[in-house]
Amino acid sequence: MRHDSIGAASHPTLTLRDVAKSFGPVVALRSGTLVAQPGSIHALVGENGAGKSTLVKIVAGVHRRDAGEFLLGGEPADFGSTAESKAAGVAVIYQEPTLFPDLSVTENIFMGRQLLGRGRRIDRAAMYAEAARLFAGLGVHIDPRRQALGLSIADQQIIEIAKAISLDARLLIMDEPTAALSGVEVERLFAVARRLRDEGRAIVFISHRFDEVFDLCDTVTVMRDGQYIATKPIADTSVEEIVGLMVGREVAELFPKTPAPIGDPVLQVSGLTASGVFHDVTFEVRAGEIVGLAGLVGAGRSEIARAIFGVDRYDSGSVRVKGCEVPPRDPAAAIRAGMAFVPEDRRRQGLVTEASVTDNITGVIRGSLARFGLLTKRMENAAAGPWAGRLEVKTGALDMNAKTMSGGNQQKVVIAKWLATKPTLLIIDEPTRGIDVGTKAEVHRLLSELAGQGMAILMISSELPEVLGMADRVLVVCEGRITADLPRDRATPEAVMHAATHALTGGHHGHPGGHHGHPGGAQDQQAAS
Repeated sequence: MRHDSIGAASHPTLTLRDVAKSFGPVVALRSGTLVAQPGSIHALVGENGAGKSTLVKIVAGVHRRDAGEFLLGGEPADFGSTAESKAAGVAVIYQEPTLFPDLSVTENIFMGRQLLGRGRRIDRAAMYAEAARLFAGLGVHIDPRRQALGLSIADQQIIEIAKAISLDARLLIMDEPTAALSGVEVERLFAVARRLRDEGRAIVFISHRFDEVFDLCDTVTVMRDGQYIATKPIADTSVEEIVGLMVGREVAELFPKTPAPIGDPVLQVSGLTASGVFHDVTFEVRAGEIVGLAGLVGAGRSEIARAIFGVDRYDSGSVRVKGCEVPPRDPAAAIRAGMAFVPEDRRRQGLVTEASVTDNITGVIRGSLARFGLLTKRMENAAAGPWAGRLEVKTGALDMNAKTMSGGNQQKVVIAKWLATKPTLLIIDEPTRGIDVGTKAEVHRLLSELAGQGMAILMISSELPEVLGMADRVLVVCEGRITADLPRDRATPEAVMHAATHALTGGHHGHPGGHHGHPGGAQDQQAAS
């Protein structure tokens, strides 16, 4: 499916030069510059708050720029709505698409522009056939007739891409598209992206994952503090150089792990089994110790953590905190025992996005703050303020709505909420997923400080460098079983990879946690994660 009109373009598909945007006194974008060529995949990287999202929203028609040059295919552009942007051939694929769940896949693709047959009736057969043709062109298999409800995030993104192709989009912007995908799903998305590139479309790819940027993209543009910093061909740069450009300083130590005295066992898990999910899981975490839980996607790491905290059921085994057994399926009992749990999906499970920073931080401890049955906003702010300050939550006020904050600040709020319970055990699942490199270092520093103060920490991470950089011991999970318990000095990428694929047949070797990268890329990731 070659689009000559797309592939033969002599001008860059997208040109932004010195684009500026302010919201009242807040300058969101000082000088945004990006040139995306047809038939290329162009990475846009920068810390949270660098101005990437504002730049994308200007191209998507959500915001109008205040100053600067905006060209599409060499022609001046200035969109007053997302409809104008789409009509001009721009498509934005978000991390979490918003399909209509009660409609079919095909109805979602052709929403508002259904194909008509005789008597101007909707021609469903033609629409199903066209949807099937679109999916075939993308090299994927999705039933055009199935309901959108229950589709994976990965399939929803593919449907949005099919919709964009049906509209003959010449520019696709992928905004953190892989954050919620498994390794296999990432590979499929990348195969689709490469097909689109080979058709002559321009793709802008926004990601915090440097292994993906270097695997997929041809060119990378770096932004910092609302300003354009540099554009480099991927072949002529390195992770270290890009990170340095992003943060404006050398990040010599992204894993500020300091030795802490290891004390008595805090968490003791014995023979934990959930039929079909994990089997005979036994381990302990001591005071002052960070234990990393590594493994491939689907190995059962998150399920083990959720069972320990009482969110998910288990069939047999026991969980003890400081020698006292914690009843199953009872998160309230787990909290009383001194556990805290920062879940993987902070937006859905860890954060009330419509609530304020204060309401989120005090959410678990609100009952203990009341005096004589009375709880005032001042009392809540007094309890939340120190934790927000300690985690350096960048917010103008504690009453700021959580949904307006960056991903990094949202993660800090969720961590603050659980630290406010003053736990003896912190279970943290994907502590730095989807946040920028500078904030990652802050979270790592905090975890190291907490361990130094005697807290026991169980950390689940899909990023191998994070596990190796922060953990005192690494437990490797493969197909629901712990296949290795590696002390820090023996936890190498090769040792973890071997244990993560130990029980798998067919010689399959993946990246722990499901990144599509290979073990050899772990050192490069280490500088980036």
